[in-house]
Amino acid sequence: MPAQLILASASPRRQELLDQIQVTYTIFPVDIDETPLPNEAPLAYVQRLAAEKSAVCATFVGKTTPILAADTAVVLDSLILGKPKDKEDGLAMLRLLSGKTHQVYTAISLRGREHTQAVSVTEVTFRPLTEKEIQAYWQGGEPLDKAGSYAIQGKGGLFVASITGSFSGVVGLPLFETGQLLAEQGIDTTNE
Repeated sequence: MPAQLILASASPRRQELLDQIQVTYTIFPVDIDETPLPNEAPLAYVQRLAAEKSAVCATFVGKTTPILAADTAVVLDSLILGKPKDKEDGLAMLRLLSGKTHQVYTAISLRGREHTQAVSVTEVTFRPLTEKEIQAYWQGGEPLDKAGSYAIQGKGGLFVASITGSFSGVVGLPLFETGQLLAEQGIDTTNE
């Protein structure tokens, strides 16, 4: 079966989620500057990055196959927590999240017949974490390339006391919103 879309991401988590809904794709990751603009709101930030990723991908591969891109940010009190720059950054993020509720914003950009976008916002509450837990979690390597320095689908899930919203959105690709965008652009997800 030919690819239904191009995924502008190397994220294995996004690939697993597309596999879960049986959408066929080819991978064409793009690299863009993910630095927030001055005073950029979290919603505008993830929407901009997802749109830029799909636009940059389109300049390389053309527009014959729809292009799907996404961006995820962990947000605590309007502070955008991206991927940790180093160990100290990662540990600081985990300390900030400990015992608090934060939001996870994931924006999706789909360029096909037209450009459409959707956003998922999920509330995640962490239980209080001990310094020993934070250090051990970092040493395990899981936080290295994750927004907010944790993976809810991995050992980081042990820190989550509650979640309100999209689990798959926290992982990196909200399936409900993705399915809606795909259907609007005529991409069949029924696999009949």
